[in-house]
Amino acid sequence: MAKFRKRLMSVVMVSAMLFSTAACSSQNESGEAEPQDKEVSTEKNKVTFTDISLDIRGNQKPTQAQSDEVNHTLNDTYLGDLYDETIPNDYSAYPYKKDVTLDVWMPANPNVPDMNKQVVQKQVQQLTGIKVNFITPPVGQEADAFTLMISSGELPDIIINPERYPGGLEAGLNDGAYLDLTDLMETNAPNYSAWRNSDETRRKTTVTDTGKLLGFYGIAPYSEWTWFGTLIKKEALEKTGLDVPATIEEWHTFLKKSKEVGYAEPLNYGSSYGQVFTGIINGAYGVWDWTFLDANGKVAWGPAQPKAKEYLTTMQQWNKEGLLNRDWATADFNQRMASAISDKTAVMMDSPDTMWSYWKQQNDIDFVGALNPVLNKGDKSATTYKNFKRTGTTAAITTQCEDVEAAMAWLDFNYSKKGWEILNYGEYGTVHLIDENGKPYFHEDSYIYKDPDGQPVATTLLKYRMHSWPAIRDEHNSNPLIVAKGSYSGDIRKEWTENMDTSMAMPPITFTQEEASREAELGNQLSTLRGEYFAKIIMGELQVDAYDKFLTEAKKMGLDEFLSIHQAALDRYNQR
Repeated sequence: MAKFRKRLMSVVMVSAMLFSTAACSSQNESGEAEPQDKEVSTEKNKVTFTDISLDIRGNQKPTQAQSDEVNHTLNDTYLGDLYDETIPNDYSAYPYKKDVTLDVWMPANPNVPDMNKQVVQKQVQQLTGIKVNFITPPVGQEADAFTLMISSGELPDIIINPERYPGGLEAGLNDGAYLDLTDLMETNAPNYSAWRNSDETRRKTTVTDTGKLLGFYGIAPYSEWTWFGTLIKKEALEKTGLDVPATIEEWHTFLKKSKEVGYAEPLNYGSSYGQVFTGIINGAYGVWDWTFLDANGKVAWGPAQPKAKEYLTTMQQWNKEGLLNRDWATADFNQRMASAISDKTAVMMDSPDTMWSYWKQQNDIDFVGALNPVLNKGDKSATTYKNFKRTGTTAAITTQCEDVEAAMAWLDFNYSKKGWEILNYGEYGTVHLIDENGKPYFHEDSYIYKDPDGQPVATTLLKYRMHSWPAIRDEHNSNPLIVAKGSYSGDIRKEWTENMDTSMAMPPITFTQEEASREAELGNQLSTLRGEYFAKIIMGELQVDAYDKFLTEAKKMGLDEFLSIHQAALDRYNQR
């Protein structure tokens, strides 16, 4: 712990440099298990379930007794097996044998005022017998609060988003902050162990390069669909009389025509909220926003690619022609959404789930998705986003946890079949029901869609379920914005995923403690340099030839070293 305390003196400086690296399987719903009694038995506890599938499956008006049976017991016999791999259901640890309260630190969410009153978490506590005290800093003060917590040397039992630690999870382990759970997982987390080991991608993305298990990761049954792209108002297509553009040239024609028919700033291009996703356009030139895999599978840096000047010339021209939103370099989320629903905007770069809420639900504006642009007709659209079945949130257990078995049992419940149901779909009856195949779904009167307090779906999806958590996330079926009646956001995301090349996407690599500090330092400097030069060139404050100076400065700054760090991490990842 002395080493831990000594390192904490540098936390503030290093943590400011940290980067987080970014968020379809076939479902089998035809096989319905024969009704039978289930029994889960170990030395810890013995639970016998009576099969209630005939009472629950297809029941649209459950009685109070039936709702209580589902909500207040571990009985999961009514749930079907919906994926290629079966979700485990080891409940031998529950109810937990001792009276314990775990302190759990996590970042706050403005849509969840008090996590200790969140209905799903209260249900988890009741089912596991493990009480939890959530510690959440004020919104916007998460980084400072984390730094102060670590610096104090007084740690909670569990930390959500433990990667905030300077140098990542392994640095936290080496400094004495986080526990190595490798030898404890099989015994104390049977559900998590079974689920992560049931698929090679899940196994590979939840273990360190040295084979250690340092936390509980959010891991999905499938690779989630691409969630961010280009969206066009249908009325803009109708007014211009043009088809959905595919090439850069077609996009230029469409945006100019959109401006002619009244959209003053047709393309909501980027902002401090989503600037990294401008790869939607620069990807057509192979000028990806950050690191990617080149044709030989080696790490390369997007801003340093050969056609960068072509990209910058195009964007400078578009900006000069007034085709972009004027505040693209500074606009926050609320400013972008205000622009989106106005008559100024024809095209958004965002999530179709988000725009389903803001455009369609709230303002009755229909829209379509467009694949990422290409340079030449017939080229394959591409993206550096790929989901590696790692999704949601991570949790680590600290060295100051007094009951590690309880902490692991509480987290492990999230990877059981019962945990999967309530974390994704919320309370039975008021929020979800079960169809004839044993699949949960949100019914028309669900609190998700008809909140007693009148809150929108963008809030209720966090209020009545857990959207991002150390758990098995069923995004395609339990995201209320995707499965809402009439929603086509999931269709757009699925089309993007199935029709774009992701071979250049970087997997979720990890850095050693020594690498992490240097990578963060170089990455911060390179990101600032790129942001300044690219923004000034696009806005016309610098000539396109200023790119040559940018590239020279990037190399002097340590670009080659930065890439070598990433390559070493990639090589280790490939050997896992």
